[in-house]
Amino acid sequence: MLTSLFTAVSGMNANGTALSVIGDNVANMNTTAFKSSRASFGDILSQSMGTSQVGRGVSVSAVTPTFTQGSFENTANVLDMAVDGDGLFIVSDASGTFYTRAGQFTLDKEGYIVNPNAMRLQGYLFSASGTSAGLGDINLSTLNSSPNATADVSISANLDSRASIPGAFDINDPNNTSNFSSSITVYDSLGNGHVVNIYFRKDAETATGNTWEWFAAVNASDSLSGSTEVQAQGTLDFDNNGALDTESAITYPLASGGFDFTGGAAAGQAINFEFGTSITEGGTGLDGATQFGSASATIFQSQDGYSSGSLRSITIDQDGTMTGIFTNGQTRAVGQVALAKFIAPTELTKMGRNLFAESTNSGQPVISVPGTSGTGQILSNTLELSNVDLAEEFVKMIISQRGFQANSRIVSTSDELMAELVNLKR
Repeated sequence: MLTSLFTAVSGMNANGTALSVIGDNVANMNTTAFKSSRASFGDILSQSMGTSQVGRGVSVSAVTPTFTQGSFENTANVLDMAVDGDGLFIVSDASGTFYTRAGQFTLDKEGYIVNPNAMRLQGYLFSASGTSAGLGDINLSTLNSSPNATADVSISANLDSRASIPGAFDINDPNNTSNFSSSITVYDSLGNGHVVNIYFRKDAETATGNTWEWFAAVNASDSLSGSTEVQAQGTLDFDNNGALDTESAITYPLASGGFDFTGGAAAGQAINFEFGTSITEGGTGLDGATQFGSASATIFQSQDGYSSGSLRSITIDQDGTMTGIFTNGQTRAVGQVALAKFIAPTELTKMGRNLFAESTNSGQPVISVPGTSGTGQILSNTLELSNVDLAEEFVKMIISQRGFQANSRIVSTSDELMAELVNLKR
């Protein structure tokens, strides 16, 4: 009879533990990426009586987390991330490295990507050339976009075939010695912008077509010499259908062999002016500069230079690549989030605060980029919700409650039998 008391007590303890696990699950139903746990029971064998075996109760064998995928919630924060797969985010601080499914990340005052516990997200930070120094903290505060000097200018324009031939081009009187002009901003090696005025002058009319001259002039305020001067020039030959037939080689009048801008930039900057694919080059001669009987006009122009810029915002792809968008309009990959995968994730040690730590039974992590090694993909502007099923937890709660009550009845029944035994003496 005494044995039945202790057996019943073990049942009450086990079911009480199960209720604690259920209570923890319900309490964390709104915790981001929380993984619910379940209690596993095992019987206790105490003695053998002949061919029979009598148990002495039940014990909690293990409390195991379930790593099933939770639902997803959309958010407005690009640094909110969820893993669609088996991977875990890697976070680190002075106390060590930990793993989590909760992707609530923000930037701290030093520019590091951190979780609500100020632990830094681990990943690969890229240099401007696209190389990585290896796994480490991701810091966005020092990122910038270096300037790029203009090397190519493309211009599409129509030059009026009806225009008359003016006198020789004079840089001091360009409006009266040219037929048409266009302006474009180019950038030097320091990222400074300079306005280049391109003047077009009709030079000759023949039975097979017309010839135009062009002059790229730099104003005194942008020129290293302090004077307005032509720093590049050439000619365009059109056939009698108005198509560009031939482009001459570009001539740079300055001794440096290129453009000399003010402001301390590198001298002799070679800028190629492209007016389309001429017939001589194998093109139609109609995809750039043309010469038709309509008013001269610039149709399109572009150049490949830009100034320096600072990071304005980022986007995160499904493979964890973080693309920076800079104030100068440029974009480039700045980093990539790393994920860890464990052979036995249910054996990870819970550390609280949505963190897990590696254990002997979990095995060592396989660290890779998202989309490889079975880690899964990254979903930006998304958070994973708890995988707690409230209906299932309530059913388990009822079962555990009834188990506790039944074991308490064993205690009271055993007590009554002992009382009867004592009363046999009377």
